[in-house]
Amino acid sequence: MSDIQQLEAQLGKLKPWQLTAFAAALTERMLPNFTLFSRLLEFGDAQQVRRILDGVWEHLAGGASMNFEVQLDHVEDNMPSLDEFDMYGAMPALDAVVALYSTLVCILESDPAEAANIADLSRECVATFIEVNEADPQLSDAELMRFIAAHDLMQDEDAFQEEVLERLQDQQQPNKAFIRDIRELAGNQGVSNLGISDNE
Repeated sequence: MSDIQQLEAQLGKLKPWQLTAFAAALTERMLPNFTLFSRLLEFGDAQQVRRILDGVWEHLAGGASMNFEVQLDHVEDNMPSLDEFDMYGAMPALDAVVALYSTLVCILESDPAEAANIADLSRECVATFIEVNEADPQLSDAELMRFIAAHDLMQDEDAFQEEVLERLQDQQQPNKAFIRDIRELAGNQGVSNLGISDNE
């Protein structure tokens, strides 16, 4: 069983709200990659993307619910095209918006595969960042995989995903305080899964 299949099996045991919270937490942690890209390249509407993710958190905390089906189109409008932006920064920005899209699908369909895909996307995002920015191009494939797995950013990513999953498994019912704590953990003081921040 691959790691992603294992995770999908674990996620399959969660309640719909837990699944959405897992997806939202991972998306929250990826979001600064989009906000920074959006500001530097004047692309998309970072405030709109932020509002939609805020709406997900409010929905989880039992607040007013937005029409998530309608929001899917808005999220799609904020996906940078990799053909148009031929630079590395567009990839993590796109990953963050794709994660938000999958989070909305999680709300609408309670699909463990969508949540598992976000987890995989976030790990791939970190792995690519390490490979592009820090790995010696001379490394063999096996050495590169070991280098990425041992890297602080990947260790942080794995520890974060595990902690979110554990907290959710221990919590049977959502409440405002619990959702606030998960959101704070994911917010990571504005630092993304790549260790970058858009705090000007």
